[in-house]
Amino acid sequence: MKHVRGPLCSIDVGDRTGSTEPIDDVLETYVGGRGLGTKLAHDRIPFDADPLGPDNRLYFATGPLQHSTMSFTGRMSATGVSPLTDGLLSSNAGGFLSRNFTGTGYSAVEVTGASDDLVIVHVTDEGIEFEAVPDLEEATVPETCEYIETEHGLGSEHTVVVGPAGENEVRFASIMTSEERAFGRGGLGAALGAKNVKAITFDGDSTRGVEIPPLQTDVHREAAQADHPMKESGTTSVTEYANMVEALPTRYFSELSFEGAADIGGDAVAEKKYEKGTCSACAFACKLPTRDEETGLETEGPEYETVMSFGSNAGVDDVVDVMKSNKLCDDLGLDTISAGDVVAAYLESEDEFGNADLIHETVEKIAYREGIGDRLAEGIDRIHDDLGVENWSVKGMEFSAHDGRTLNGQGLAFATSNRGADHMYAEFYPYEYPLVDAEKAFDKAGLDGKPPKIVELENINAIKDSAVLCKFSRDFVDEDRLTTLLDADYEDLLELGGRVVSLERHFNNQRGFDERDDRLPYELPDFESALQEYYDERGWNEDGTVPESAVESDTAAPADD
Repeated sequence: MKHVRGPLCSIDVGDRTGSTEPIDDVLETYVGGRGLGTKLAHDRIPFDADPLGPDNRLYFATGPLQHSTMSFTGRMSATGVSPLTDGLLSSNAGGFLSRNFTGTGYSAVEVTGASDDLVIVHVTDEGIEFEAVPDLEEATVPETCEYIETEHGLGSEHTVVVGPAGENEVRFASIMTSEERAFGRGGLGAALGAKNVKAITFDGDSTRGVEIPPLQTDVHREAAQADHPMKESGTTSVTEYANMVEALPTRYFSELSFEGAADIGGDAVAEKKYEKGTCSACAFACKLPTRDEETGLETEGPEYETVMSFGSNAGVDDVVDVMKSNKLCDDLGLDTISAGDVVAAYLESEDEFGNADLIHETVEKIAYREGIGDRLAEGIDRIHDDLGVENWSVKGMEFSAHDGRTLNGQGLAFATSNRGADHMYAEFYPYEYPLVDAEKAFDKAGLDGKPPKIVELENINAIKDSAVLCKFSRDFVDEDRLTTLLDADYEDLLELGGRVVSLERHFNNQRGFDERDDRLPYELPDFESALQEYYDERGWNEDGTVPESAVESDTAAPADD
């Protein structure tokens, strides 16, 4: 099986030390990316680690496909204990970082400890350097990137950065890269900010080659030539359709469609797009550099999830207002989904849906933990009672779009996801709209026959996140092509993906997670029996825990230091 190569670089920011160690056995089994990060985190982070404490560790990793010239490979993974969910979580980001990361020669970089002073860590193929940067306290992401480029000659594509939100330990703070791309879900920006790390740079010329089959050329050519709606309007191309079938959360989840959807959807965003945008090596170019000529506002996006969270769910029908929310979150380092949902909860409590000025003011207050922002920075699960609103979260994570009350399989997938209410963990929604061929589709209603498919999708997505391969490659990289690219049998890939999912679940079980956390704020038909069918399919216990025998060969004692 193809896998990433190189040693692990371990950085203790408290001791200001760096070291390397070979991890060939882990690489051979876990491929890279999320699989590698999950295995290392499971074995090296104490099960009782505080997500905002020095014992938490963050893992950055690429996969073997970052050594290709193929479209859909401009991504990498970050893994650690989430300050939002309190469980083990991986997030991945696009942009232009991954190839610069491989240039360091490391397969993964581990960050542990906590610095007394605000620092930037510089990682190269020649070693590790620590730079105290007290003047960057609460600097925005663009300000930090400008400093790094001016002082070190490294563009934003060499960096991961936390904004004020990460420094202030907002539980849904992002780690930003390439300035406007995010390791978004789960608040890993707060985990890095709690270590007093403002940024990490990656640079070098020591890429360790991985031979990728010639098929990469076919995929790249087809991505370049394809006529696809995402090339024009990105993920917002689904907005009006989701609205039509009543799967677009609106006014803090109180409704399923929005009368202003067309004003913030695909066509509205496409009208503001002023150039093509892409990720490293990708000819699909589905990103959305947008500009409002009247105000001069420029941002990248918004994508569909942001159109939901800061648009329909907040009662906002002006695309420029949504663009401004998107820009604020990127600059301040916030996950747009959680931030938008939290703000929508606040609007619900204040009866202020549609108040764009209040929305933008509240986003800034959250990032700096000022006034009401200090409470809202804790996330919906922790503050919904104070606000007097329903708890729209799973495992502490706020909901993304593709509403499970209409797309019932996606609803079950929200519940089973180790990451919480995130649509990309299983990515079941394309099968229910459907966005796939008719013979592969499922009826939206009910859960019959869906648990085994959710297991399969969770497993194969774990492999894509390990490879690392963009999920939007689904029309170009099918089962046969994935096995060819990774030199593996499909069943072997599914088995490995299942091990990654089980390791995540096992770690979370040790932190108290079980079937009581696999819950939704709404009812679905035959949910309990479908949940048990899902556990049976995985070989887990009926309480949602992983049998020790299922992970014994995969585990070692957690690190004590």
